[in-house]
Amino acid sequence: MSRNPIIIAYDISANATRRQIYKILLEWRLDGQKSVHECVLSITEAQELFIQLGQAIDPATDRLLLAWVAPRRPLYTCGVGRVDALFTKLLNIH
Repeated sequence: MSRNPIIIAYDISANATRRQIYKILLEWRLDGQKSVHECVLSITEAQELFIQLGQAIDPATDRLLLAWVAPRRPLYTCGVGRVDALFTKLLNIH
């Protein structure tokens, strides 16, 4: 089973829902900050995670994004970065 890096970002309106989403992501994520998280998942795992997160949000007020990171594509950043992720090309920008 092939796994690839994926970024999950969300904008949740209710604090209780935001905490619930965060708890779900704690089981899956490698690293993250606030509403953006980094995972390494197979397609099946990504589908399962998307279903779990999708059931917790209110589509009328909340937004959810799962985006695959193409490993051979250049990444563009601004600011001071610190590498502490599994993939050294992924940076935390401060």
